[in-house]
Amino acid sequence: MGISKRYLGKDLATVIPTMSDSAQNIIDWVSGTPLRIFIILLTAILAQSFGSRAIHRAMNRLATADLVPGPRNIVARQKERARTIGGVLAATLKSVIWIVASGMVLGEFGFNLGPLIASAGILGVALGLGAQTLVRDILSGIFMLIEDQYGVGDNVDVLEIQGVVEKVGLRVTTVRDNKGTLWYLRNGEILKVGNQSQSG
Repeated sequence: MGISKRYLGKDLATVIPTMSDSAQNIIDWVSGTPLRIFIILLTAILAQSFGSRAIHRAMNRLATADLVPGPRNIVARQKERARTIGGVLAATLKSVIWIVASGMVLGEFGFNLGPLIASAGILGVALGLGAQTLVRDILSGIFMLIEDQYGVGDNVDVLEIQGVVEKVGLRVTTVRDNKGTLWYLRNGEILKVGNQSQSG
């Protein structure tokens, strides 16, 4: 019995350090790459959440603020502008956050981001060349909203069409003419516009 206890004690003395080393290796691994990836994703989610809330609050205040006193202060117009601008800002913020987070996660896995960034740049140039019309329409829509060239409810004369603006989007503006026809006008094609509601 004494011999058995002696051998058992030796076995335990050998096994316990091995188990301790394995547990320590697991702890080191979990506290390394997985923990950093979790922190990156959590930070991205929180940044998107807080950023979107801040944008929506700011746009809600802009939509209800009495920025332009007098008859030109049209509530529907301000709400439309605020909603569209808020959507653009929120989408841009979301894209930037997740592009950065994705790059950081790939870096944690040991990927070389240099060739990936170069490939993304080439792909972006190719898409940009193929989508010039779409990009032009969206940029024109953004500048129209920022410059307040026209808004919902305005009587306008645009592209030989006279009517009332019913919706202002980033890519398309819809105008209903005096005959009741609804026209969809691409913002990139609107080179000049006459706004009777802003005259005087």
